[in-house]
Amino acid sequence: MSYAVKNLTQASRELIAFRIGDQEFSVNIMSVREIRGWTPAMQLPHAPADVRGVINLRGAVLPIVDLSARLGIKDAEPTARHVIIVAQVGKRIVGLLVEAVSDILTITDENIQPVPEISSDLAKQYAKGILAFDKRMICMIELDHLFPETYLEKESEAA
Repeated sequence: MSYAVKNLTQASRELIAFRIGDQEFSVNIMSVREIRGWTPAMQLPHAPADVRGVINLRGAVLPIVDLSARLGIKDAEPTARHVIIVAQVGKRIVGLLVEAVSDILTITDENIQPVPEISSDLAKQYAKGILAFDKRMICMIELDHLFPETYLEKESEAA
C-alpha cells in the first residue's frame, strides 16, 4: 500500500512509514539501506538501555536500536513480525527495530505540519513535523537528531 500526496509545483520527497505500537513514524527513504526481518541480537554489556545488541550483517557488526525504547514509548518485545530498518545515521549504519513497515509516502513541504508547542524539547529535536492525511497522523523523524554523534560514539565504545 502506497500513498502519494503531491503538489506538482513543489519538489517531492519519499519517506518510509513504520509502526511502533499504535503510532506511525517515518524517516527519509534516502537514509534507508535495507529492510530485513527480525534477527535475535547478541547483547552487549554496558550498552545504552535502548541498544538491543548487535547482529552480523554480511560480515559487518550492526548495532540494533529498539526505536520504541529510544523514543520513550516502551521496550519492544520482538516477534517474527518485527523488522529491522538498516539506516545510515551520519557516518554510521544502524539497525532500527520497529514493528512493521507500513508505507512508502511521497510528500511535499506543504504536507508537513509543525510539531505542536506542547511537545517536549527532546521531541522537538528529533521530530521534523507531522503528516496528517487519510485519518492518519505520522511523525517525521530526523535520524541525525535522534542519534547525535556522541550517542553513536558511546554505543560504538560498548561494541
